[in-house]
Amino acid sequence: MRIIILYLMPVLLMMGHEEVKLLNTWVSMFGMRVIIALKEKGINFEYQEEEDLFSNKSPLLLQSNPIHKKVPVFFHHNKPICESLIILQYIDETWPHSGLCLLPHDPYHRALARFWADYIDKKVSVINNY
Repeated sequence: MRIIILYLMPVLLMMGHEEVKLLNTWVSMFGMRVIIALKEKGINFEYQEEEDLFSNKSPLLLQSNPIHKKVPVFFHHNKPICESLIILQYIDETWPHSGLCLLPHDPYHRALARFWADYIDKKVSVINNY
């Protein structure tokens, strides 16, 4: 029993002391994708609402996503990660044994899932630009 506890101690310590935050806005379907993934994985996170995306973006958003200046931005140990699909991949790779796997195990089915996610992202972007 003691060996098992010593073996699991780093995992247990990491689970209780994760610094996870999501900078998002309630209207972002891309941010909702990240919220669903975090909840499916059982990861506790701090949610920070980005109030005004059009005229007054917060310094945190501008500093953490200087290229696109968009939400969502995911922070793990104060390190920002941008773009929802990249965030999902990071979550799945960082917490592989927590909750559900976000992508199928089979490489072909994983590729199909990535294809459809990319397709939807591009279609939604086109719709949002009108």
